[in-house]
Amino acid sequence: MVKVGTKAPDFKAFDHKREEVSLTTIAGKNAVLAFFPAAFTGVCEKELCTFRDSMARLNDMNAVVLGVSVDGPFANAAFAERNNLNFRLLSDYSRTMVKAFDVAHDDFAGMPGYTAAKRSVFVLDAEGVVRYAWVAPEPKVEPNYDEVQAALAAL
Repeated sequence: MVKVGTKAPDFKAFDHKREEVSLTTIAGKNAVLAFFPAAFTGVCEKELCTFRDSMARLNDMNAVVLGVSVDGPFANAAFAERNNLNFRLLSDYSRTMVKAFDVAHDDFAGMPGYTAAKRSVFVLDAEGVVRYAWVAPEPKVEPNYDEVQAALAAL
């Protein structure tokens, strides 16, 4: 897993509007990278809706939220629309981000060869340095949202 205090791996991925996003495009803002296993699943929906409902406070902390899954941009677009998500969902269909952040969940849900993202959260400061890192012990466990906000408040 990417360690606190280190520079986040550079990345490029398309969001749910098929616009490219990279570490460079979010420079100057604090960021929450919320990796989630799959769109249209109960825990993922609850997690991303919790971030949605916290956006006013997160914006006050100069933060952007980026949801990241291996789902395609089209599925992510439908998921964002269904849940009125007010932040970008990145499509890591090539699995480069989950590998770079060391949060690849191989053989997900007992399906050999299928790699999803482990539920995990990374808080980056405006220079792209990881200031908080958390990986769920299992896919059903949600992040501690208060810890995420405290990490942002400390920046």
